[in-house]
Amino acid sequence: MKNYREDIDKLFEYYDKYLQGKDKALRLTLITFLSRGHLLIEDVPGLGKTTLALAIAKSMGLSFGRIQCTNDLLPTDITGLSIFNKDKRSFEFRKGPIFNNIVLVDEINRATPKTQSALLESMGEKQVTVEGKTYNLPKPFFVIATQNPSEQHGTFPLPESQLDRFLMKISIGYPSRKRELEILKGGSSRGEINKSEPVLSSESVLNLINFIKNNVKVDDKIYEYLLEIANITRESSEFLIGLSTRAMLSILNAAKVSAFVNNRDYVIPEDISDYCRYTVSHRVIFRRQLPEDEKTDMLKSLLDSIKFPV
Repeated sequence: MKNYREDIDKLFEYYDKYLQGKDKALRLTLITFLSRGHLLIEDVPGLGKTTLALAIAKSMGLSFGRIQCTNDLLPTDITGLSIFNKDKRSFEFRKGPIFNNIVLVDEINRATPKTQSALLESMGEKQVTVEGKTYNLPKPFFVIATQNPSEQHGTFPLPESQLDRFLMKISIGYPSRKRELEILKGGSSRGEINKSEPVLSSESVLNLINFIKNNVKVDDKIYEYLLEIANITRESSEFLIGLSTRAMLSILNAAKVSAFVNNRDYVIPEDISDYCRYTVSHRVIFRRQLPEDEKTDMLKSLLDSIKFPV
C-alpha cells in the first residue's frame, strides 16, 4: 500500500505546483478519475476547466483530446469515420478525438441528442461502434464534460440516461482574490503544464486504479448504509425517480477512492455522505422544480435522517 500511497502524494504535489487555488475541484476530479467514472462540470466559461483536464492528463502521461460541441457536430466528428485510400484502394478508419485517455467535451448541451448518444456508448462501455465495427477505447478512459449553468436548459439538455453516466457533477467556482491577483500578474499556468513531465506512467495509473478497486475493504454495514440512501431517494415523495443500481455502484467506487486518498484501506460512512452533494443530486429527479441550492438542502436533510452505521 505504501508505494501506491506515494503515487497519490506525487500527484497532489504536481497539482499544488501548477494548479493552486483549485484544491477542492482537483480532489473531486481525481477521485472521479480513479473511480473509473466521468465528470460533469457546470460552471461559467474561463475558470480553468481546460487547464484542470490538461493537468490531469499531463501528470500521468496520458493522451488528451478536446471536443467543442456545436449544434452541427456529427457523431462521426467524435468517433471517427472510414475514408477511402486511393493508393490502397480501400477504406481506412480514422479515429476521432474520443480515442484519447482524457477527453474534454466542452459545452455538451450544445450537441444534438444524436451526437450526445454517441458519447453514451463510449462512456458506459469504453468502446465505440462505427459502421458495424466495434473499437476499444484506450485505458484509462476519462470524460470531463462541461456545460454553462445559464444554458443548462438551453439547446439540448442532457437526458437522465446521460446524466447517470457521470459519477460527479461539480463546479470549480471563482478563485480567491489573492489567487486571482497572482494569475493576473503571472498569467495562465497552461504553458508550464504543457512543458511539464509526468509524475506517473500510464501503467502505474492503471495499477493504482486496480489496487484501490481490489484492496479497499467495505464492511456489510457500509453496504446497508448505501442501500438506505438509495431507498430514501426511491420512497420519498420529494423524488420522481431515485438512485439507480448503476449509480450506487459508482458511489461505492468513489467511496473506496476517498478512503484510499485519506490514507485508509477501509471505507467509513463519511466516504459516502461527504460526496452525496456531487454524486446524488444530478442522478435523481425531484418532483418539484427547485433551485439548485434548495435541492442540495433537501437532499442533505433527507440524508441526515439516516443514522450512521456503528
